[in-house]
Amino acid sequence: MTTKPILKALILTASLLAVGSAHAEAARTPRNVIVFVADGLRYGIVTHDTAPTLADIQKNGVDFRNSHALYPTVTTTNASAIATGHGIGDTGEWSNSLLLPPLKAEPGAVHFMESDLILKETDAAFGDNYLNEMSLLRLARDHGYQTAAIGKEGPILIQDITAADGKSTIFIDDATGTHYEKNHAIPVPADVMQAIKDAGLETTARDRGLNQSAGAYNLPGVQVANIYQQQWFTGVATKVLLPRFAASGKPFAMVYWSRDPDGTQHNTGDSLNTLSPGINGPTSLAAVRNASDNLQALIDKLKELGIYDNTDIFVTADHGFSTISRQSKTSYAARHAYPDDTVKGFLPEGFPAIDLAHALNLPLLNSYKAPIDIDKGEHPHNYSAIGGDADHPDVLMVGSGGSELLFIDPAKAKDLAPKIIAALTQQDYVAALFVDDALGPITGTLPMSAVGLTGSARTQRPSIYVSFADFALPSCLKKWKNPEVCSVMINDTNLQQGQGNHGGFTRANTRNFMAAIGPDFKAGFANDAPISNADITPTLAHILGFDLPSIGKLKGRVIDEALKEGPQTTQSTPHVARSGPAANGFVTVLESQSVGDEVYLDAAGMPGRVVGLKTTK
Repeated sequence: MTTKPILKALILTASLLAVGSAHAEAARTPRNVIVFVADGLRYGIVTHDTAPTLADIQKNGVDFRNSHALYPTVTTTNASAIATGHGIGDTGEWSNSLLLPPLKAEPGAVHFMESDLILKETDAAFGDNYLNEMSLLRLARDHGYQTAAIGKEGPILIQDITAADGKSTIFIDDATGTHYEKNHAIPVPADVMQAIKDAGLETTARDRGLNQSAGAYNLPGVQVANIYQQQWFTGVATKVLLPRFAASGKPFAMVYWSRDPDGTQHNTGDSLNTLSPGINGPTSLAAVRNASDNLQALIDKLKELGIYDNTDIFVTADHGFSTISRQSKTSYAARHAYPDDTVKGFLPEGFPAIDLAHALNLPLLNSYKAPIDIDKGEHPHNYSAIGGDADHPDVLMVGSGGSELLFIDPAKAKDLAPKIIAALTQQDYVAALFVDDALGPITGTLPMSAVGLTGSARTQRPSIYVSFADFALPSCLKKWKNPEVCSVMINDTNLQQGQGNHGGFTRANTRNFMAAIGPDFKAGFANDAPISNADITPTLAHILGFDLPSIGKLKGRVIDEALKEGPQTTQSTPHVARSGPAANGFVTVLESQSVGDEVYLDAAGMPGRVVGLKTTK
């Protein structure tokens, strides 16, 4: 019996199967993707009572129980990771404020990145992609997708920084249609502005209304959520953008960045100068519900348009949150009076710079290079310099909420860094210290490479990171039973004790809310493997079938275990790194996890000073 007819039949069958499979793949309608960012949303605050839509996605989609924001845990830092799928050592978004070459936009050396104007000029200064990596929205539009980013100014433009001319990706943020749009905001296509008007919406972005003011040291902040502004953003998304995308018949990728609960938690007026209820009061809880309701409005519109079943939705937060404390028993700055804006005995804004200048016996200058006299009640605002030469200071100090960034004059860094570290280890508010690898090892510190802060970035890297201490408030634990929800953290900020902030290396700040739902994600799946904001873009690019090009090596991973055809579990490994002890016994302990080569940062600091740090000695 000859085998040739059988062989031919097998080859023909295999060919037909291959062709059929290829046709089926080609015939599949390309997926739509939405990344919904609830700014500052803590994992532990989401329940069916506080945020029903978010809780439903946890239950019915994928619940990422082991989630991670990147350190430092601030907005534009994590926006860069969400956009590109890369760690901060690659993107160079070291904090919400960067030390940059001279800009026309504003004077000074340090610039706040939650600004379209600053972002556009920074991008131009670095050859039209200062992040140095491809973003998800850029990748999607290069593949013919419709793209849009809507919500909070700053992180929205970061999602597709190379499209700041407004001719491809549609950007809608706080500055849209305002009087300074010509020089400040991203242009919006005329037909989109007309569609906004035709939908009965204002063509100028709403401000935050009664949600705007943070109050003062003697005046409570806000007592309403950011409903007024976000109603407008949601209206533009549901009445203009989503219908426009659906009508075109082309797939889309969209990022929606909800300012709540972040903005309301920062400014909350429920707890002026007291630690309870802090950011767990009724105003902050209303902000959590506001973000959840915004997402529900998007889902309702997707269903109405008949495209929900073909849309993958990834929900994340850029970082967690803590209630602010402004008290210290060791700070020199706290022993002085600042009658114009600080409660007596509390830490003023810029306290780390005051303490460090005192310890080093060097002059302290404000951001305008003028001397600061604390005996007259003066203290730094924004950023400050230490040293006699205002144009070339020894140390530039940049506050970042729960962390402080120090830029040291390179010519003096080797000599100054050990002295700076010795002074910082004496302070009760210091939890963790990280130094540029070129300056170490220094006892009491770990290298910045250990926390993903060295890579292929193009912007100027800080010399030292200082993370501040936090603790779980006992009275809060009685109600919430969760130390992460009850975190109280020292902050370098102009906000008041009892309001909210982030930026630290506590698990209360690194554990953000993350969940996903859609046709490519498992249903009712609790994922215990570690994931981070850097994993979002690689995962969605994989779903869309796109190759994601990379320059740097600090890349996120595809979250295979969350996908329908993926494994049920993913192996992870816990790690503990410990610095050598400083002269007074101070140590920095870093707890992390890894999946393959990717490292996920849990918490870091001196044992006993950090919520979520399991190491006790």
